[in-house]
Amino acid sequence: MDANEINFENLPKAVAHLANEIAEIKSIVEQKQVPTISTKKIPIDISEACKIIGKAKPTIYTLVRERKIPCYKSGKKLYFFEDELLDWISKGRKKTLQEIEAEAKANYKNLK
Repeated sequence: MDANEINFENLPKAVAHLANEIAEIKSIVEQKQVPTISTKKIPIDISEACKIIGKAKPTIYTLVRERKIPCYKSGKKLYFFEDELLDWISKGRKKTLQEIEAEAKANYKNLK
């Protein structure tokens, strides 16, 4: 239905046409599947790891040598996984003073 065809006499037709269009759009949206997150892990090299962590290459090599950072080695090349690096960063979280005080109070109450 064209916008020029809409007038008072054919208003019910226009509304019916719009209702059909909305129904078609709704069915298309409902049929669309939710995008799946890839569970496939893609390795990254040391340059990308430096960008993610925000450290220089020598620092990364030191962390690898001290076995403080998760990594994989194939031949002479190091590989990392982004999710493992982010998890490693989050595990290094320092507690706030309020959290330390709350733990100390809870432990003190348990000792009594």
